[in-house]
Amino acid sequence: MDTTASRALTAARPVITGLTALNILYGLFIAALLLASVVRPGWPWAALGFDMELAHPALAVALQAIAVLGLAGAALVHVVLRKLWAIVDTVRDGDPFIAGNARRLTAIAWCVLAGQLLRLAIMLIAAAVSTQAQPVDMGDGFSFTPWLAVLLLFVLAGVFGQGARMRADLEGTV
Repeated sequence: MDTTASRALTAARPVITGLTALNILYGLFIAALLLASVVRPGWPWAALGFDMELAHPALAVALQAIAVLGLAGAALVHVVLRKLWAIVDTVRDGDPFIAGNARRLTAIAWCVLAGQLLRLAIMLIAAAVSTQAQPVDMGDGFSFTPWLAVLLLFVLAGVFGQGARMRADLEGTV
């Protein structure tokens, strides 16, 4: 393994740990906003700069729906980070081309795809309740890059699966 790859592998666990902690904090923050919107209707949205008097009548419900989708997104990210952690462990152990990693990469691909579908749903909800008086902006719009990443992850999962099968065949002939 070259020096750059070795450094990246060494940094991977602490980075994944940090991202996991940030993702948990993100999920807790979204859950707190959602809970606050139920306990004190209108409060969190006004605190976030939404003028509920100028807004679409369904804005509060739409923002709650977006918060629920945000929680689902946090759960997907958690799954991705756990699967990635397990893959890093197999690389560190010197045994990455195993069927388990192919399954993990496939699961990561499905999670990233689901995350992109959640992102589209959030953008559609925001567009439905956005008004000129109270715009609701939830992103930069459509991007091909995440969809290409999904495709790449599925292909990479296939490569890992094929590598695991070839390795098993080789071990069977020796």
